[in-house]
Amino acid sequence: MNEETRYKASRKASYLGLLGNIVLTFLKGFIGYIAGSTALMADAVHSASDFIGTLIVIKGVKIAHLPPDESHPYGHHKAESIVSKIIAIILMITAVFIGYEAFQILVSDEIGIPGSAAIIVAIISIGVKEGMYQYTIRVGRKYRNAALIADAWHQRSDAISSIAALIGITGAVLGFPFMDPLAGIVVALLIFKTAISIYIDAIQDLMDSAPPQEVLDKITEAASIDEGVKAISEVKVRRYGSMLLVDMKINVSPHITVENGHAIAARTKQNILTHNDEVKDVLIHVNPYYD
Repeated sequence: MNEETRYKASRKASYLGLLGNIVLTFLKGFIGYIAGSTALMADAVHSASDFIGTLIVIKGVKIAHLPPDESHPYGHHKAESIVSKIIAIILMITAVFIGYEAFQILVSDEIGIPGSAAIIVAIISIGVKEGMYQYTIRVGRKYRNAALIADAWHQRSDAISSIAALIGITGAVLGFPFMDPLAGIVVALLIFKTAISIYIDAIQDLMDSAPPQEVLDKITEAASIDEGVKAISEVKVRRYGSMLLVDMKINVSPHITVENGHAIAARTKQNILTHNDEVKDVLIHVNPYYD
């Protein structure tokens, strides 16, 4: 995988998301205030958290693509997982804030009926946010960028919250004013659920969780190509941000020289790297093979 291409594509998606979030935050905040819609104001706060999250993603993607150095010999790819975790925490805080404000209005005696302009803005937000999600998730999955994928789900959660806001605003306009702050609470719950999911995925990456079995099988298959490899054992694979690090043991004939054994290990490593573009590095231990 070309790191420069990956970085440029990720950065482009992040900047497009940043621009969209700036516009939607001010639009929803302004119209929500003018129209007196709690749900739309809550949605504006959500878009503002998207804006902050995207800024963090931009910085995280930049750090993740820095070359290896003395302190980080494997590179900086785990920065993407750290960014995902930060985004999840931001979402949780946002959800609690939105839910609390909406609940305070719901139990008060001052529930107003929002203006119809809030409905139009909510519809615009749904379309824009879903488009941003589709583009960001496609780039994130193509280049296996955990931070970008987390940001995409952040965008999708905003689209879902806009749908909840639209339902609440419409219900309030039709004569059920309690539906507007109630929609704000629903928005908060949806955001919190998304945050938990992103947080769990980030923790799994930081805990060096193994990839799916099909990835392990593909690596083992590539390691078996060289005819000098008689057996393979103890294949261990862990995530390093968007990349994979592999540790394995191979068995070779006990009658060959150390030099030949080393050559087999080198060819095996190259086979794995060639057939698995997710793999960043391979450490191979050579053992003698006895039938």
